[in-house]
Amino acid sequence: MKLLTQLQTPETRTRSRILQAAQKLFAKHGYDGTTVRDLAKQAEVAESTLFHYFTNKKGILIELATTGWVEILTDLLTELSEMSSYKAVAQVMRRRMLNISHNADIMKVCFFEAQFHPELRDRIQLEVIGKMTDVAEAFFATAMERGIYRQMDPKVVARVFLGMFAIAGFSQKTLLSPDASPQAMQEMAEGLADIFLNGVLASEEGGKC
Repeated sequence: MKLLTQLQTPETRTRSRILQAAQKLFAKHGYDGTTVRDLAKQAEVAESTLFHYFTNKKGILIELATTGWVEILTDLLTELSEMSSYKAVAQVMRRRMLNISHNADIMKVCFFEAQFHPELRDRIQLEVIGKMTDVAEAFFATAMERGIYRQMDPKVVARVFLGMFAIAGFSQKTLLSPDASPQAMQEMAEGLADIFLNGVLASEEGGKC
């Protein structure tokens, strides 16, 4: 998680340190497996200091995951805007795989903890994912208007893409071995991109359902 420390006030640095501690501990032990004492010790602050910056432990989780989702999806949408063409999906997928080591902890917190905390899930859905889906929808709608993608519901396409992005992000933990080579990741990225762009059905010339 990109918690910048330059040009920050002492209060902001302390807040960032608490969030960094929470990111590490929640990813390793889970929210329920992390105590307030654990957080204070990892952040090198008094327990009372935690509650000066956050109402409770749940408040730390909500801010951490919400901010994390913003960063993860903003990175993705930035890459979309920088694609060399609307067909260069594999480039985006491959970068997600290669960058997994840089954001693995925050992705664990964002993806897993939201399942068990309805208030967190609702906030992320309302404040982050919904808005990001709208941006992605506009991106794919433009591709359809230009005749690059076939006409269909751009919102559905945006949601499918974001879902495939999640798969790409966790590929080294699920679809690929932890020590997968860059070539293996490239092949997986190209496979995901091919499915996204072309589907899985054979052409009418090659066969029929």
